[in-house]
Amino acid sequence: MLDLMPSLAAWPPAAAGQRCAVATVVGAGGSVPRPVGTSMLVSGAGEVLGSLSGGCVEGAVVAAALEVMADGGTRREFFGYSAEDAFAVGLTCGGELDVHIELLADTLGGLRPEGLATLDAHDPAAGLALIRRIDAASPAGTDSPRSAGAVVIPDPASYQVAQSDAVAALLGIAGGDRSLLRAAAAQLEPLLRSGTTGVVRLAAESGCYGSVAGPASEPITLLVESRLPPARMLVFGANDFGAALVPAARLLGYHVTLCDARPAFAGQERFAVADQVVTDWPHRYLAAEAEAGRLDARTVVCVLTHDPKFDIPLLQAALGLDLAYVGAMGSRRSHGQRLESLLAAGVAPAETERLHSPIGLDLGAVTPAEVAVSITAELVAARTRSARGLSLKHGSGPIHHTVNTPHHQEMPWT
Repeated sequence: MLDLMPSLAAWPPAAAGQRCAVATVVGAGGSVPRPVGTSMLVSGAGEVLGSLSGGCVEGAVVAAALEVMADGGTRREFFGYSAEDAFAVGLTCGGELDVHIELLADTLGGLRPEGLATLDAHDPAAGLALIRRIDAASPAGTDSPRSAGAVVIPDPASYQVAQSDAVAALLGIAGGDRSLLRAAAAQLEPLLRSGTTGVVRLAAESGCYGSVAGPASEPITLLVESRLPPARMLVFGANDFGAALVPAARLLGYHVTLCDARPAFAGQERFAVADQVVTDWPHRYLAAEAEAGRLDARTVVCVLTHDPKFDIPLLQAALGLDLAYVGAMGSRRSHGQRLESLLAAGVAPAETERLHSPIGLDLGAVTPAEVAVSITAELVAARTRSARGLSLKHGSGPIHHTVNTPHHQEMPWT
């Protein structure tokens, strides 16, 4: 749902207060196009905002959403692959989707269209989280209580669930036993703090039931979507490679700072696409940012200067910090010399193992644009812990491959 929030206020059906339903992926298995948390809105007239699968199940979801708007209940629809019926509604990719559908008013806990403007004005660079109830609604025609709605959290990194009256009300335990809220906090806060999405089912023995307790009772089930402020990338080196990497990194959602000690280079117009351009000695700037608490375990450092007087003090400082990734550009010969200098400067061998050098995946990249692809690919691989064997740091031999095209030529820094 977080992916649609920036568009809600401008979407005519929601802005006009029309009856709408929201369909959300709450379970996924195998090869699926979109992850848990992906949502799609459907209006009473069948208008659609968003997508769940790229087209293969949307028609069936729209039909179910119209039924929800007709009876005011909720639906859980399961889609998989049917080998027996090639025309069955399902995922041809072979994956499985569990989709929860309910009224938009229930999803947002009574948030009215006029309140959507507040969410729309929320700084997209700031953190935001949404906790929603997705357990089964009370059967139609009964008075069984069920707390519907959601809690919008503007600062998920520091939110204290155990002290939240809003979450207590969502769980239906407002004014009741706070031990239930503390049990919920133990599962909710790790998702909020890490900026991830997941489904939380509160243990039945805790007393957290979504409907009247009994043998067939369903425990309270929550969908947690959390988005932290963008991770930072610090690119050191105002050169052709930095100019290619900055926009590529921004496409991945990083908040990008370009730093170079040389004003004439850092001030070039081509670096204006960076979120921030800094003219300072690299190691001094990095130390100041660390001291100010503006770096964290998601921060990425890419050293493209290829100059020992900048590289060595900068890498010495970076490898002493808790960062997600530290990479440095250069040939294998340069890397060997760099390691000798770092060890001589007192950097522990275990810390040098964290250095991605030569930087990037082994794609045979040569041009600045190709090197930017290589670096961003390694960032994704490092984050998902995949393709480790493809990293240049684990290979041997030349890091470039000569091909017979005019724009592919060996760079002098190799």
